[in-house]
Amino acid sequence: MQKILTNPIRDTIDYSCRRSSCARRGVRFRLVFAGMTLFAPILAESATAADLPLKAPPAAAAYNWTGCYVGINGGAGAAGSDFTSRVDPGTHLVDPGDLAIAGATGTGSANDAGFIGGAQAGCNLQTGGFVMGVEGDWDYFRSHPTFTSPNGVLSTGDTVTVSQSLRTNSLATVRPRLGVVSDRSLVYVTGGAAFASVNYTQAYADTLNAATGSTVGSTTLVGWTAGAGWEWAWTDHLSVKTEYLFAKFPTTNALGAILDNAGGANVLHGSSNLTIQTARLGLNYRF
Repeated sequence: MQKILTNPIRDTIDYSCRRSSCARRGVRFRLVFAGMTLFAPILAESATAADLPLKAPPAAAAYNWTGCYVGINGGAGAAGSDFTSRVDPGTHLVDPGDLAIAGATGTGSANDAGFIGGAQAGCNLQTGGFVMGVEGDWDYFRSHPTFTSPNGVLSTGDTVTVSQSLRTNSLATVRPRLGVVSDRSLVYVTGGAAFASVNYTQAYADTLNAATGSTVGSTTLVGWTAGAGWEWAWTDHLSVKTEYLFAKFPTTNALGAILDNAGGANVLHGSSNLTIQTARLGLNYRF
């Protein structure tokens, strides 16, 4: 018979483990190890993802100026006029020197400033960093340059007084625009046709036989305009702008007569040119 060898210390530990929590600790160890094995790939993937750089948010799209718009504007305008006067030979003033004095008395210039305000509409087309467009506007503009000279003296010693004025009622323009953009900022130059409604008057008087005369004319002038401006897109549909324009118009001519108490008469000529400068602020709504 084979003799079984025993180890009292080992047998005592084994017996003690079976009687204590050694078995239970072994089971828990195996469960924890199995769990770590199961979740290790997930933890590794999470760690790798945490090391990746964060993506930047997508950049906002650049503003595009293409489209049509309507708007309002207001500001200040200044009108300047050069006046001339001429008296033809007749039965009231006969001496050539007196004719020249009467004409020189009525020649001069004047300026006047006033409020300007109205509305505009236009369309733009953006190509790369450039914008091409056309704009039309109409503004109320009341100015009244007036020149008066009481300093004429005829060869007879009689005095001559001549007064001339040109009243503007409105200003309108039709202009191409060409500009350079930087996102929401547009700097542009512009130029085109200008239209002004005007009333011209001249009043003549001298003390030789109490002579009086006048010339009157009303017309719509067609001239040219040029200028520059800056526009900023406040929102996707609203923009604000500031603009300067210079406009020049042809001469307005009028014809009248001088009559005196003795039955004498002369033909009276009067003329006035016109320049207008405007500085305006505007608000546009883009469709």
